[in-house]
Amino acid sequence: MPATWSYAPKKDYEWTLTSSHLFAHHARVRNGQDASRKFSYVHTPARYLWNADLDARGANPLVQAVAPLFKCIDKHASKSTYEFGANSEFVRKRIQENWGRDARVIYPPVNVAQIQSVANWTEEITGEERRVLDSLPDQFILGASRFVPYKRLELVIETGMATSMPVVIAGSGPHLQALSEYAEKSTVPVMIVERPSDELLYALYQRALVFVFPAIEDFGIMPVEAMACGTPVVVNAVGGARESVNAPVAGAVVEEFTGRTISNAVSFEAGLSSDAVADNARRFSRERFKSEIDTWIRQGTAK
Repeated sequence: MPATWSYAPKKDYEWTLTSSHLFAHHARVRNGQDASRKFSYVHTPARYLWNADLDARGANPLVQAVAPLFKCIDKHASKSTYEFGANSEFVRKRIQENWGRDARVIYPPVNVAQIQSVANWTEEITGEERRVLDSLPDQFILGASRFVPYKRLELVIETGMATSMPVVIAGSGPHLQALSEYAEKSTVPVMIVERPSDELLYALYQRALVFVFPAIEDFGIMPVEAMACGTPVVVNAVGGARESVNAPVAGAVVEEFTGRTISNAVSFEAGLSSDAVADNARRFSRERFKSEIDTWIRQGTAK
């Protein structure tokens, strides 16, 4: 990948903008005989190199063997970027720690307007998905994401047991079997909804008492989607998701998802205003993102 991105296209560009979660910020683009002014919007420095505890690929012995070399290459390549943008303060700190560079925080766009354009997503659901939705309890705790270990969806089930509330888990992925086995041992009902459509997912957000998001994420789109539906969220104290919650307005930030800590958080959220929660999500609209990116580039190219 670094070799691919370092291949400079023949066409000249005055400036470039990369969107990087691995090595796109290595891109070499020319402006005549000089390098073009490059802006890099970073979702995270490569986690399997710099934060291997959050990416299973980092545990691979081969990756561990070459990681020191690729860290040097990655840090050196970061010097070719004129200015960095980061999708959260959490990622901004990673950029500072790993590359020794600062970044402007520009939160990513979320389909808030689309989600809020439908008052009741249940009315948009038909067929088998409608039967699935109708089979769920009136109140439940919701967790949703890809079914992979680092999403920590078993902690959503722990939340259900701590609060004696049914749990619904939505998504798909290779961790399905392990998650199903964990659900079978639960003391509360756990329903797994595989591969929901966007419409069904939005309906689940609207129906849920609270959306629980235990993963350590760079930002976290799904909590914002849940808040757009007026549903309060509980997120991890570590990671970028805490930045969107504006606690205690739209949810709670916790360090553990078991026992009294999570039980108190869920009880607190039962009293939150759904209108205030939905209004908080509007801070992450697509229009705001486009405006901030445009301002960033215009200011940077005018210097």
